[in-house]
Amino acid sequence: MRWYKTSLGKKFIMAITGLLMVLFVVAHMLGNMTTFGGENGLNAYAEHLRVFPPALYAFRAVMALAFVVHIWVGITLYLENKAARPVDYAKKQNDKTTFSALTMIWTGLLLGVFVIYHLLHFTLHAIPGVVTGEDAMGRFNVFAMVTAAFQQFPIAIVYVVAMVILLLHLRHGIQSFFQSLGLTNDSTQPPLVTGGRWTAGVVAIGFLIIPVLIFFRAIGG
Repeated sequence: MRWYKTSLGKKFIMAITGLLMVLFVVAHMLGNMTTFGGENGLNAYAEHLRVFPPALYAFRAVMALAFVVHIWVGITLYLENKAARPVDYAKKQNDKTTFSALTMIWTGLLLGVFVIYHLLHFTLHAIPGVVTGEDAMGRFNVFAMVTAAFQQFPIAIVYVVAMVILLLHLRHGIQSFFQSLGLTNDSTQPPLVTGGRWTAGVVAIGFLIIPVLIFFRAIGG
């Protein structure tokens, strides 16, 4: 059997694709911080990303592949684990298992749905009511699009809920990365768990703060 078809191989693939997406999420969060610079800050950042289209599309292709592979392998592992224990415990105890760990498959699938919605919304502009146009410098006005969207309660709440789900997924996913690569033991496990939780919290708050502040008109009027 080829290595990538084994349980260890699949966990390795999950770890690497997960790492790629965590790095992307952190970079995306930092990019979102340019929203605090107002229209010029966010629009200049967005314009900078489009300076060399081939690189942008290549990057998107890599991330799309990692995203699809991560979800596919995750579902495969979940079904294999389920099949290996078809009968549930009469009384199941999860002394060391967290809620985040137990719900990884579901938070992952929900995030997958959200990513598709997010791309349709802000990348493809396929969601009804999306505000498009140019700023005074002739750049696509990302700031106007984002502020108009997050000033609507239904859209703002979708993004807030999605970031709570992201928090749950990352809380377990980050430390699981090190575990899948065999880098954890009794001494390294506690700091890795703590570090993963702090990282997940910072990322979630970094994403949450933008739609919340826009909704309450602290950004964008």
